[in-house]
Amino acid sequence: MEAVNNFFTWLNGYLWGPPLLILLFGTHLFMTVRTGFIQRKIGLAIKLSVTKDKDGIGDVSQFGALTTALAATIGTGNIVGVGTAIALGGPGAVLWMWLTGVFGIATKYAESLVAVKYRVQTSDGTMLGGAMYALERGLKMKWLGVLFALFAGLSAFGIGASVQANAVSKVVLQNFQIPLWASGLIMAVLVAVVILGGVKTITKTCETLVPFMAIFYVIGCLIIIVMNRAYLVDAVALICKSAFTPHAAGGGFIGASVMMAARFGVARGLFSNESGMGSAPIVAAAAQTRNPVRQALVSATGTFWDTVVVCAMTGLVLVSTIIANPNVTADGGGAVDGAVLTSHAFNQIPVVGPIVLTFGLITFAFSTILGWSYYGERGAEYLFGKKVIIPYKLIYVAITFVGAVASLGTVWNIADALNMLMAIPNLVCILLLSGIIAKETKYYLTDDNIEKIDESPIPQIRK
Repeated sequence: MEAVNNFFTWLNGYLWGPPLLILLFGTHLFMTVRTGFIQRKIGLAIKLSVTKDKDGIGDVSQFGALTTALAATIGTGNIVGVGTAIALGGPGAVLWMWLTGVFGIATKYAESLVAVKYRVQTSDGTMLGGAMYALERGLKMKWLGVLFALFAGLSAFGIGASVQANAVSKVVLQNFQIPLWASGLIMAVLVAVVILGGVKTITKTCETLVPFMAIFYVIGCLIIIVMNRAYLVDAVALICKSAFTPHAAGGGFIGASVMMAARFGVARGLFSNESGMGSAPIVAAAAQTRNPVRQALVSATGTFWDTVVVCAMTGLVLVSTIIANPNVTADGGGAVDGAVLTSHAFNQIPVVGPIVLTFGLITFAFSTILGWSYYGERGAEYLFGKKVIIPYKLIYVAITFVGAVASLGTVWNIADALNMLMAIPNLVCILLLSGIIAKETKYYLTDDNIEKIDESPIPQIRK
């Protein structure tokens, strides 16, 4: 494991260097301009997300597709990931995470639009889509679609199964002294029960779980923010200042450069909201929608809720907690893994604080495991056909258990590398199809045709 960890540490040094950070954040900015600042339509997007599209064609409802995508994105990245970003990049990483979310809304919109536009249908009526099909059908670059599908199938084992299980097992051990293997075994069994039922079982579970878990966690964050209200102004000022100027060690924080703040903020932002990774569009392609723009808007709300709201609240909770309690350090002392740092913050709520955190983390992580199982399965199916689905699911369940007892540093390093490897072909797809995205946006949104049905034929394929 040490050799594996060293390799991925070396690989991440290249993947998360300035060139690819510029590619990712630059795509967010470029698509914001190309779509006419689509973020201004977030109100309409939220309205559409809770409106059933009776005339739409697809396997699951728009809300079901959104909650499944949210299930996959609202996970440990919102809790432990924010803590890890602060521990490694300083408080300025919070602002970079937030900016990644704000501008990432445009990228999530764009990648979801092309996923729906270039989706296909199998002989049994199942809808399939995502960057692999957009690259193959829209750009005639199947080789790049194959790479995306490969990285998606592998990424699911990291960001989806192992990282989530690892974070849960560590927090459960920290708060309730339950052995890592025990929590890992329970998670693996529950995951198997749900994912073997297919996409409709997954979406039904997520539709029930996501709204409840998000509200429960947000209430906990609001309580801590109120408790730390005397330090909120200082926390916001420190976050903003540290994002653009080197931060010296002190006051519970480690020293960090601007590049470290940007790197870990953007990396954890991508891990959290997945804008640019191409994951959420895989389930967006299965949604019942009358045109690509309508579903793209719905999908874009996922990034808004995930990072612009939930991650920002977590960041304020953690930074204000460290300022209020300088003895709670963001370096060394075990808090560098993010889980312990977050536990310290929620321990401020008497009696129920650890329960709120543990429940939030377990439900966030469990739902993420479910969502990513679907993404990975679709990547594997694109490469090898339906025959690989059951074996893939069984391996996924096994990885969930292994992740619960593995080294945290190794797990995060592998996940970060696979995330960026998956994002590269997806970003190429978005940029090369940006003209199509702008054209579709103008017709359906700018020209007020959002209710029109896209009558373009959906290709039939055999799987």
